[in-house]
Amino acid sequence: MNYGLYLTASGLSTQMAKQDALSNNLANVNTTAFKPDVFAVRERLTARREDHLGSLPSNELLERLGGGVMPVAMRLNMSSGPLERTGQPLDIGIEGEGFLVVSAGEGPEGMHLTRDGRMTLGPDGLLVSATTGLPILDANNQPINIDPTKPVHIRPSGAITQEGSDVAQLALVTVREPTRLQKAGDGLLRAPLGTTLDRLPATGRIMQEFLETSGTDPIMTMNAISSAGRAVANSTNVISYINGMMDRAINGLGRTS
Repeated sequence: MNYGLYLTASGLSTQMAKQDALSNNLANVNTTAFKPDVFAVRERLTARREDHLGSLPSNELLERLGGGVMPVAMRLNMSSGPLERTGQPLDIGIEGEGFLVVSAGEGPEGMHLTRDGRMTLGPDGLLVSATTGLPILDANNQPINIDPTKPVHIRPSGAITQEGSDVAQLALVTVREPTRLQKAGDGLLRAPLGTTLDRLPATGRIMQEFLETSGTDPIMTMNAISSAGRAVANSTNVISYINGMMDRAINGLGRTS
């Protein structure tokens, strides 16, 4: 296989993957508390080094060219988005660090995190996520039940009061490495597979009648998509050029008279 074609194809596939990730970020520019994916690449080793075949002979020049590039596991940009007033008493935004805890299954593995503060009450007064219907947990990892007939006030500390009395305390937690969290769909975040969340008390403040907006910067993201598109076009042109040279070498220079 032509080595230049191999290297160019690796760059082409990487830039196309980058376009996909950035396009998803842009598509969620209006999604509450959305955390954009951070796309990164790394240099690939040559096949001899990557496959641990150091004893085999190789070409020194090709070894110096490397093995192209490839995407690495994406992490999340956990920067807080601006808060926007909604006027809804069961909407909350988190100012600073912190996540709400949602019960999405049994045991510690079923406890997911979110910064999407859209909440609502079930018929029995159970406080749930308005988007998923999953129970919001208190500081003791228990579901929260409140009286649906009484006004609800939520303090910056997360304390829920009705008619001047505390009825529950929202769990507001953080983790040691928030960027390692993985998306679980519907605005939920979970620990990487095979691990559990090492939760710590958060220092953020809860703002009632506010929601956090998307963390996607539309201008920066559109510029990055355009840049990736130009890289894709350039790689495609290089591949066409290499194909043309190979065609001439095979059907022209390689033809016997």
